[in-house]
Amino acid sequence: MTSSKTPEISFEFFPPRNIEATFRLWDTVQVLAPLAPRFVSVTYGAGGTTRDLTREVVATLQKNSGLRTAAHLTCVDATREETLEVARGFAEAGVKDLVALRGDPPKGHGSFTPHPKGFSSSVELIEALSKECDFNIRVGAYPDVHPEAANAQADIEWLKRKLDAGASEALTQFFFEVDTFLRFRDACAKAGIDDAIIPGILPIENWKGTRNFAKHCGTPVPAWVEEAFERAERDGRQDLLATAMCTELCSDLIDEGVNSLHFYTLNRPELTRDVCHALGVQPDMHLEDVA
Repeated sequence: MTSSKTPEISFEFFPPRNIEATFRLWDTVQVLAPLAPRFVSVTYGAGGTTRDLTREVVATLQKNSGLRTAAHLTCVDATREETLEVARGFAEAGVKDLVALRGDPPKGHGSFTPHPKGFSSSVELIEALSKECDFNIRVGAYPDVHPEAANAQADIEWLKRKLDAGASEALTQFFFEVDTFLRFRDACAKAGIDDAIIPGILPIENWKGTRNFAKHCGTPVPAWVEEAFERAERDGRQDLLATAMCTELCSDLIDEGVNSLHFYTLNRPELTRDVCHALGVQPDMHLEDVA
């Protein structure tokens, strides 16, 4: 059963690396834009590998789609001035929203190592961005302990530092169970965090890929989820299970007072669209041809 309350929604896209992926991105925008998201965001690749592509996609979306577009910005492999120059470019393109992250190092490079002339942390980046332009800055949050954090409390303290540095809202890493988010939200409130914390939702398009991604992110996979997808794969019901599971997760969150959801689309829009429809988010006919 779905909640009677209709949530605000937002979507994350990633920039394409080839022609086929470019078509898939724009198809994704066409499918999801009519749902009138609060904003959409565009990621950086690990190590800043898609920096230029991100800039191009963000500028195009901001100019042509009618969608409020947020650009991801990281500290990886760039000087302070280079990073701020990218931010200025976003501002000149009319972008008013950033997702400020420390960022992951390139594959095979181990842990994050700051550029000698770069920002050493997301807090430093946020402080500089707050002084640079009039951006609305969002940051990442981790309901499950970040792989590099000492413990859950350290994650919460670091989140508070980011918000105090000038961010206005946090988007969480994905999770599998409602209680994971609720415990995190309660702990944040206890720590004096009163800024909005938006649950990050990952509709499971591919179970094997999601399981591997969860391992990389330090997101525990409950045994019941593993068993459910094993059975669904045998019966050919993976999409049905994924839709039902994601819809129930979102509905339960809404019943617990959550009014905004951020979907990690992986540039595959159908499952996200179906979940949003199940939650009562209906297309705005005036936005059918925005992209």
